[in-house]
Amino acid sequence: MKTVLIANRGEIAVRIARACRDYGVKSVAVYADADFGALHTRTADEAYALEGERPADTYLNIDRLLDVARRSGADAVHPGYGFLSESAAFARAVIAAGLTWIGPSPEAIDLLGDKVQARRLALKVGAPLVQGTPGPVSDVSEVLDFARQHGLPIAIKAAFGGGGRGLKVVWKHEDIEEMYASAVREAITAFGRGECFVEQFLDRPRHIEAQVIADQHGQIVVLGTRDCSLQRRNQKLVEEAPAPFLDEAQRERIHRAAHDICAAAGYSGAGTVEFLLSQDGRISFLEVNTRLQVEHPVTEETAGVDLVVEQLRVADGLPLGYTQAPAPRGHAFEFRINAEDVGRGFLPTPGRITAFDAPSGPGVRVDSGVEAGSVVSGQFDSLMAKLIVTGATRQQALARARRALAEFGIEGVSSVLPFHRAVLEHADFTGRDGFAVHTRWIETDFANATPPGERPQPLGGPALERTEIEIDGRRVRLGLPGALLARLGQLAPTGAAASASTPGAGSDDAVSAPMAGRLLAWRVGEGDSVAEGQPIATLEAMKMEMQVVAPRAGRIACVAAAGVEVAAGQVLARIS
Repeated sequence: MKTVLIANRGEIAVRIARACRDYGVKSVAVYADADFGALHTRTADEAYALEGERPADTYLNIDRLLDVARRSGADAVHPGYGFLSESAAFARAVIAAGLTWIGPSPEAIDLLGDKVQARRLALKVGAPLVQGTPGPVSDVSEVLDFARQHGLPIAIKAAFGGGGRGLKVVWKHEDIEEMYASAVREAITAFGRGECFVEQFLDRPRHIEAQVIADQHGQIVVLGTRDCSLQRRNQKLVEEAPAPFLDEAQRERIHRAAHDICAAAGYSGAGTVEFLLSQDGRISFLEVNTRLQVEHPVTEETAGVDLVVEQLRVADGLPLGYTQAPAPRGHAFEFRINAEDVGRGFLPTPGRITAFDAPSGPGVRVDSGVEAGSVVSGQFDSLMAKLIVTGATRQQALARARRALAEFGIEGVSSVLPFHRAVLEHADFTGRDGFAVHTRWIETDFANATPPGERPQPLGGPALERTEIEIDGRRVRLGLPGALLARLGQLAPTGAAASASTPGAGSDDAVSAPMAGRLLAWRVGEGDSVAEGQPIATLEAMKMEMQVVAPRAGRIACVAAAGVEVAAGQVLARIS
């Protein structure tokens, strides 16, 4: 390969562009309107517009991505993570266009991306597994039947998903119907398919995963384990490698199961096999992510392997340079730096970053997709950057992490930095009295005393305005930043800026949006009587759903219509 199209954005697009330069190939970035001028567009050798705002029109649009590949002369495509990275249809389209697909084969993606088929494969090779439905459920009645037979809690999971999207854990029978409907909606939004299956959910488990790399010559190497138990809303916040507090038998069983599952699937490229580890030591296969993981840097630091360069080498048909994993060198942590307000329950906070002061020094690495002046869009994931800290031991890595987090400063949007600082002082995580974190630890055990952050200022106006001009008798399409046009007086700020100043937003009868996003649906009708604390609407932002509850009892009058974009603090309804 000579030129790689990066079919992604943000931090991972920057990461891939740098690996391409190290490997000696050109890189081509793509961008949605909101990402005009983003860091990844300037890190790559070239950047092309996808001309749109929503993910469906941009980073999920196969035709537009392939058109950019054709126009730029790219001969390979790297999908990164998220978006189309686990789409067999995209892989096939790339291959059909005569391009090199940097990832596992479409057949392996199909097999392992179907969570039901992956479960069957895991059973076939003898991997540990909890009870689950034999296939996707047809309706909510099958979910109810499974819960009656096997008990609660249960996990409703998107059959063609991953990364926590379309995953709902149900603890009460009365929540099953709404949780199933929400899982289906999220699955359709994130993956274009709504099929879900059900399995037993291990209460308070740890999340352990194994990093796999395989070439096209049958060589498969498990590069080590990671612990990814610190999560909120099924999205990881802190990861570390190697996974601590495992005995050798547990580690060996995870390595063996990961190897055997990938071997049976004919896997090549980078991939991750995920497991749950219960408090009583039971291990259960969870899923295979047929792509690079967000948390891959902790394995890179402890294994001494550049996983993105390895992906490029495998795609070029080269063999792995090793037959077994290198011995782990030290210990590494990754802290995801998301634009979320910890004091408001990790609410997404899209906005403009006014200051971004990253730490440095021994053992500190920052993989960032933003800088001061960057815009965090509500259309996409809240991840801004990743702080990776490495030490000779876990204790040294913890000490360095405290120092690095103390140095890290971000202004303009809220971030999860206060959470990271707090968790490094918690005995459950440091292991002073035994390692006690689990996948629901934040919801059940973390005493969140963080005050709410300052709300970001609404951006107002479109990120990019397109018009047509004539140059030398030829019609040319021109895109100009909305902020530039606003400064020139040609475009008045609209949208979120105007709506955020809605009169009466702070009045007693107002129901305000807790975050910026899209008002998906009303759960009550105009004029209905509602009780205090009753869910009345569903908001979506940064790929996550959130329920809006009534702050008081009374009769509701809807102000905002379902389907519209709303700003944080905007009045959605009034309750009289």
